[in-house]
Amino acid sequence: MVHRHLSFINRIAMLIKRLTFLQIILFTSSFLSAQNDSITYAEKLGYPKGSRVLILHVDDMGMSFDSNEGGIAALTKGVSTSCSVMMPCPWVPGFVHWLKNNPNIDAGLHLTLTSEWKDYRWGPVAGKNNVPGLVDNEGDLWPSVEAVIIHATADEVEKEIRAQLERARAMGFEPTHLDTHMGTLFGTPAFTERYIKVGIENHIPIMLPGGHDVLIQKQMHFPDAFVQQIRQAGKTLWEAGLPVLDDLENNSYDWKIPDDIKNDDAKLQVFKTQKYIAAIKSLKPGVTMMIMHCTATTEVFKHISDSGPVRRGDMLAMLDPAFKKALHDERIILTTWRELKERRAKVGK
Repeated sequence: MVHRHLSFINRIAMLIKRLTFLQIILFTSSFLSAQNDSITYAEKLGYPKGSRVLILHVDDMGMSFDSNEGGIAALTKGVSTSCSVMMPCPWVPGFVHWLKNNPNIDAGLHLTLTSEWKDYRWGPVAGKNNVPGLVDNEGDLWPSVEAVIIHATADEVEKEIRAQLERARAMGFEPTHLDTHMGTLFGTPAFTERYIKVGIENHIPIMLPGGHDVLIQKQMHFPDAFVQQIRQAGKTLWEAGLPVLDDLENNSYDWKIPDDIKNDDAKLQVFKTQKYIAAIKSLKPGVTMMIMHCTATTEVFKHISDSGPVRRGDMLAMLDPAFKKALHDERIILTTWRELKERRAKVGK
């Protein structure tokens, strides 16, 4: 099976080859004034200076039964603090119905504009006749971000993300935040503009690392000028009254698992836990979101994706007491998008 899952930071890299954020995203030039970037958004939100604040975030809720089971385990029995839901997918009702009985769970929308697997696919919530540029010749969402960029307009993208938000609300699910599946909304500046627009209009926080961006810059070798442009987008969100991330950690999908441990839960748990411990030790002061895909894989999942061991390993790491102890020892402060929004409201202008 072709592995099509591309990370958020790879999507940002694509922006370097296109128009800058400053040309399209920023809604007013008044936000371009220089600010003291040594103050993290964590401090602005009221956390003590030097605090390392972390959202342990599970993507892909609603994608499959196995995804739901693994995410729920990580959120209720493990240390994960947040998740997001893929509204076009078939197991969304199962998760949202569970969520109604567990209202304290921090759950956002994993805005989904692609359908990347070969034999397990989904179409747009808005309907293919309303967003023809978002669907392939089978009537499903395109399998790659590149295809969305080629075929879809920004208007169609906005229409679909609004439809996904409307469906969530119709189901009685008010999301705590918005983020982007496969980073598609960072595929072009025009897509990103609509993403920010919908978040601000609905006063819903969005995933965008607008702070010091130490991890992203190190991982992707971004030039300083490009990081400054991301920060300007963060200032736009902050001025609109929304919380902003200082950084993003999204390496777990790319940690290569040795073949001899893929089917051994005990060894897989140790391997992934050690990777996550190393990752939290690398965190800098500020608010960071760490992305994972916790999945309780069954015999069925291999017919969806070849990423089963990666995703199962994420779940096992979140359930590992050794990882919980490391979070304590490293004095990591765990948080949620709901808490960040509440803190932003208290800070005011």
